[in-house]
Amino acid sequence: MTDTKAPYLMTDTEKTIDISKLDQDRFRSWPYSQDVCLTCGLCSSACPVSGIDGFDPRKIIRMVSLGLEAELVEARWPWICTMCAKCAVLCPMEIDIPNVMRGIRSLRPRNEVPGILHKGVEAAIKTGNILGLPKEDFLFIVEDVAGEIAAEPGFEAFTVPIDKQGANILSTIHNKLVNTHTEDLKHLWKIFFVAGENWTITSEAWEGCNWGFFTGDDRAMKLMIDRLAEQLTRFEIKNLMWPE
Repeated sequence: MTDTKAPYLMTDTEKTIDISKLDQDRFRSWPYSQDVCLTCGLCSSACPVSGIDGFDPRKIIRMVSLGLEAELVEARWPWICTMCAKCAVLCPMEIDIPNVMRGIRSLRPRNEVPGILHKGVEAAIKTGNILGLPKEDFLFIVEDVAGEIAAEPGFEAFTVPIDKQGANILSTIHNKLVNTHTEDLKHLWKIFFVAGENWTITSEAWEGCNWGFFTGDDRAMKLMIDRLAEQLTRFEIKNLMWPE
């Protein structure tokens, strides 16, 4: 088999592989059209992390097309991706590169998922949020922030509606907003108040950051989404706002 690829497009792994012996049908069932990649480089030019540890979206897609499953699953590259989807927006062949990354991540054994990601997913499954924050602690933080808002001129009547029946909007909360960035909770809540919006948050399943999505764990992702759907049904809320 003649190798017509330009050297600068090849990874070190590819250079050591006998391409004629590859199982190129390994990822054939993936619905992401990775085999039509033109290696044009638009994805790499838009990628905010391109070049970190040699990361290049083109190389990932090339390796998928070649069926290099073991090399991809063990690699750090798929975990460098931020999932921002700038690559997919620019791709002239409309390859869903972020979902390719998710697919690769899903193949990694869960106990080998890097950093704190898997621990966060486990905490979310067990407690409803990535921090593992108890309900009473969450409510204390929320009420504390509400008190700070109410202390400001013009917001004296402000309160945070919790588990409100029949609200128009259920707003989720990113875990960091009840951890290290509580000040950022105030902006959206003030807008709701001034606009006279009929809104609420829930005391359970309030987490708006789904690490099941980022780790390629479809089971965990669905579980967290189902919990939000249950809150919408339980409290008869019309709309979900997911500001994360």
